[in-house]
Amino acid sequence: MVIYKAKDYKDMSRKAANIISAQVIMKPNCVLGLATGSSPIGAYKQLIEWYEKGDLDFAEVKTINLDEYKGLSKESEQSYYYFMYHNLFEHININLNNTHIQNGMAKDEELECDRYNRIIHSLGGIDLQLLGLGHNGHIGFNEPDQAFEKDTHLVELAESTISANSRLFDNPDDVPRYAYTMGIKTIMQAKKILVIVSGEDKADIVKSAFFGPVTPKVPASILQMHNDVILVGDEAALSKVIN
Repeated sequence: MVIYKAKDYKDMSRKAANIISAQVIMKPNCVLGLATGSSPIGAYKQLIEWYEKGDLDFAEVKTINLDEYKGLSKESEQSYYYFMYHNLFEHININLNNTHIQNGMAKDEELECDRYNRIIHSLGGIDLQLLGLGHNGHIGFNEPDQAFEKDTHLVELAESTISANSRLFDNPDDVPRYAYTMGIKTIMQAKKILVIVSGEDKADIVKSAFFGPVTPKVPASILQMHNDVILVGDEAALSKVIN
């Protein structure tokens, strides 16, 4: 694992965007695994800026997202499709037919998971997977458990995750209790994994996930077993692992 220490969130975002842009330049038809939440917004803004300057071309890029809330339509402002469209896709020249996010409104959960797994397989796997890190160590919506979940599956969200995401909803009771998420096996099959993390409140979980035992009770700890992981964190987030 390679660790890059950034000065702050802005610096972290730029460093992460550099790694993503290098992947796009080296392989214009690459498959990017994308994440949502507050962590990647800065990196997406930087990618948009470079695209607008003519430094990046997303015409051949394909994307596969980590997760989506069950019960939210694409039009919902809290859906991750809405997030991706407004924070990245509408600002670059990506073909929307090459972007893939689980269908939160699917009637049959098992069929939706199978559909998504087949999409990932048909793309030939993920070249670069972007990940944030939850306070309880979740990656995607793979919550602490007794075993590492393998493929795309429906998960009941932990109360800590629901609480953390409630800031994005007008009413905390509106936060969905279930979500579709890419599984640990799929994440681990990505050729390269980029983890971004910022803030002092993430310092403890960074230490546990990357310097503690590998356990499904800390889902991100499995990343220690991957042969190409880059961790980009700001000083606060890395304060307990790097001086």
